[in-house]
Amino acid sequence: MSKLSFKLFCIEKYADRKNLLSNEVYRLFEDRGILQMLDEDYEILHGHGFEYVIGDIERILEGGL
Repeated sequence: MSKLSFKLFCIEKYADRKNLLSNEVYRLFEDRGILQMLDEDYEILHGHGFEYVIGDIERILEGGL
């Protein structure tokens, strides 16, 4: 999976989970540095399961990391 595909996958899955539009999630991820984190940590994160990755994203968005 390419970095772009991985980021799109995360956006879509998070949007589905939170019942948000993908473009809302994209803006949220961009504003909060999630897209950059997904890009920088791609090698580590893409091998983990969806729940692990979304858990990290949720902790970051809640100010836990």
